[in-house]
Amino acid sequence: MTIARVLAGRTVSTIVTATADMSVHEVIGLLAVHRIGALPVMEGDRVAGIFSERDVLYCLAREGAAALDRTAREVMTAPAITVSPETSVLSALSLMTRRRIRHLPVVDNGRVAGFVSIGDLVKFRIDAIEREAEALRSYIQAG
Repeated sequence: MTIARVLAGRTVSTIVTATADMSVHEVIGLLAVHRIGALPVMEGDRVAGIFSERDVLYCLAREGAAALDRTAREVMTAPAITVSPETSVLSALSLMTRRRIRHLPVVDNGRVAGFVSIGDLVKFRIDAIEREAEALRSYIQAG
């Protein structure tokens, strides 16, 4: 099971992004409107970093309200840790656990192909396990 299968199973494929020169206030607005916890920060076609709720909290704790006037570039986590569509779901989950991160940009040939959260991957794994269990139950009952 690969990240490509996770992305293929989605009904909405739009990736909410920010640019590196947007203000923290503007990016927080995107997070709130779309009800998401993080997004990739782009410089042209490449992922420059990840902007997350944690980044906002840490910056607000350091600087107070002045943090809202900073740019995404100044606050984001960079460089972004990424995966490819061919990365296995288990490898991505392991990476997220080791690095203590919750979101991964999916990059294919240098371009963003998707954005996954730990919740997306856990749900995908649970669904797969449930399908396998049901197949085993059906097999046992048929035999």
